[in-house]
Amino acid sequence: MDYFHLSEDKQDILNMSSLGLAYLGDAVYEVMVRSWLCLRGKLTPGALHRSALDYVAAPRQAALLEKLLPVLRPEETQVFKRGRNANPHSHPRGATRREYQVATGLEALFGWLYLRGETGRLNELFEMMMEGED
Repeated sequence: MDYFHLSEDKQDILNMSSLGLAYLGDAVYEVMVRSWLCLRGKLTPGALHRSALDYVAAPRQAALLEKLLPVLRPEETQVFKRGRNANPHSHPRGATRREYQVATGLEALFGWLYLRGETGRLNELFEMMMEGED
């Protein structure tokens, strides 16, 4: 199996838990953020780490997601809402419950797109989110 170029059965992906999709999507999103930061300039490892933490934190994810809502396809919106409405038992101290739910929805969407092999769409959405970020 090629874990970098997945294209899983649509029904199998739909049967996955939203929190499972979010778990995977969290990693996909973090790799994209780290790549974006590394390609943007020469930061020290400490500065890269601090910047990455800022972008992967739930409040920042929730704010960046607002850029995507108008362009999500119906099926993507459904996956996002399913992830957002999942019921995690806790949330981090640095985020409101709402921010954490929105971030979970975003991560579920990224996990879902990754498992479907839709890397082009992942890149497109990520670029929209990061537009204007410095």
